[in-house]
Amino acid sequence: MSSPDKIWTAGLVVIGDEILSGRTHDKNIAQVASWLQVQGIRLAEVRVVPDVIDKIVEAVNALRAENDYLFTTGGIGPTHDDITVDAVAKALDLPVVVHPTARGILEKYYADKGGLTEGRLRMARVPQGAELIPNRMSGAPGIKLGNVHLMAGVPHITAGMLDALTGELEGGAPLLAETIGCWVAESEVAGLLREAEEAHENCQIGSYPFFREGKVGANFVIRSTDKETLQSCVDTLCDGLATNGFDFTPGGI
Repeated sequence: MSSPDKIWTAGLVVIGDEILSGRTHDKNIAQVASWLQVQGIRLAEVRVVPDVIDKIVEAVNALRAENDYLFTTGGIGPTHDDITVDAVAKALDLPVVVHPTARGILEKYYADKGGLTEGRLRMARVPQGAELIPNRMSGAPGIKLGNVHLMAGVPHITAGMLDALTGELEGGAPLLAETIGCWVAESEVAGLLREAEEAHENCQIGSYPFFREGKVGANFVIRSTDKETLQSCVDTLCDGLATNGFDFTPGGI
């Protein structure tokens, strides 16, 4: 499903004290962003919040109001500090219930692993009216309710949940990108970048400087949902670099 003329956006709330303390390095932001791009959805904003209900509620309500979709990662496990379900239910003003299908999945998964303990049963709790996002990796499902999607914090489990959602969300045309590399200080070509972008209404150019081998350079990433517009912008930028005597490398450096 796609609506090419509309730019669809998503917000992401990354939940967990372990992320903020540095004990755990988040890998989900890049993973979710890349997956969304393929679905034709832009990741517009990310907030990292602690395991505090009111902080999660605040972030969830802000980002779900501003975007077409909201995703959360983390805080849906079996321990006392896994409070994402409670926080999202509070944000949506809904009670928390045990989802019968989720309970059945967990009973089957843990049948030969010590059974469904009180802690494990926590992973069957959902805001009332929610549906499940399948999780082939560890049994415990993700949760979807309207435009809100609650996913695991463990990256490989998140990946499986994203895979289950592939093709399920309405989005726009996928964002296409081309990269041009150049051994030049970005300040020297700022005018060229601005002119090329202004001449192509549906393109954005990102400049990413680097320092290697004692020299400064930059990679310029041109993005658009329209293939012809993208190519025209690339050609304009390359022509401008060449005219000003700057060698460039298609594909980036």
